[in-house]
Amino acid sequence: MVFTMPNQTSLFSESNYADFLDGLKQRIRTAQVQAHLAVNQELVLLYWQIGREILQRQKLEGWGSKVVERLAKDLKREFPDMRGFSRSNLMYMRAEAWPEEQIVQEVLGQFPWYHNIALLEKLKSREQRLWYTHEIVNNGWSRNVLVHQIESNLYERKGSAISNFERTLPHPQSDLAQQIIKSPYNFDFLTISNDAHERELERSLIVHIRDFHMELGLGFSFMGSQYPLVVSNKEYRLDLLFYHVHLHCYVIIDLKMGEFIPEYPGKMGFYIAAVDNMLRSDRDDPTIGIILCKSKEKTIVEFALQGNQQPIGVSTYQIQSQLPENFQDKLPTIEQLEMEISSVVEDIEDNDNSTRPNS
Repeated sequence: MVFTMPNQTSLFSESNYADFLDGLKQRIRTAQVQAHLAVNQELVLLYWQIGREILQRQKLEGWGSKVVERLAKDLKREFPDMRGFSRSNLMYMRAEAWPEEQIVQEVLGQFPWYHNIALLEKLKSREQRLWYTHEIVNNGWSRNVLVHQIESNLYERKGSAISNFERTLPHPQSDLAQQIIKSPYNFDFLTISNDAHERELERSLIVHIRDFHMELGLGFSFMGSQYPLVVSNKEYRLDLLFYHVHLHCYVIIDLKMGEFIPEYPGKMGFYIAAVDNMLRSDRDDPTIGIILCKSKEKTIVEFALQGNQQPIGVSTYQIQSQLPENFQDKLPTIEQLEMEISSVVEDIEDNDNSTRPNS
């Protein structure tokens, strides 16, 4: 009698196998991310412990700064394949920025060490450093994005716009809504002129939608530009319409190229009422409006919002279309740059020739 083995491929369908494989891939990727985070947490904690030990030894033993340079040489000699033991990095480790080990483990360990170096270099205030660490974790910023946000003074700009949210929105939505708007918004990624029209500003923001989203902040989902609303057989168009996934509400942005005038909140109030009646569902919170102007007078804005019953925020924006005049004369010309590059290349070639053995 001859026995034959069953065809194993007939025991499962291709779709079942594909689902099984996809599940394994996802589990492996998740494990890789968790392993990377665990390694990063251990490395950041190690750096923090090394820095603390250096500080304690310097205070107890009276060691000077030269001990850091000696440690850098000895550690690099012992661990030649391990980066991070340069003198400058050891100095960052001993910076007394994070005295609590709990912060290091719970917060700093969630992003690379070089983010921490940027925080130490760019910020003096511990309060601001801690604020930016939470923003890094919440937004998943790269180091370059972090530096950009620090240099654009996000800490001072976020939540500083004028609004009537406290009076027109229930708590805690009023606080959350206040935190999503900035003053001013930084549109330095645009290249339009100062006398451009509102539609040109709108189109430029859409072209640079990724940068625009980053400046708006986490949670904004783009619904459309010149979004049409028909009220009593008449069509009205919203400049920009978003949905905020954390606030669970629609956000209308009205763009103005000039200075704020008192009539603007009345128009925005109409738009908010229309969206609330035509788009908002029972699961959505009240729609909010943001009026973005080139400039504003605080007292005029406050008076204009005082009698308005719709939640509206008013902010300004900055467009860096060209360098300030006091910087323009300090920049090198094309010819000067070419001469400088040529000089550097010649120096490199001379150094290469001087280090080559004679034939």
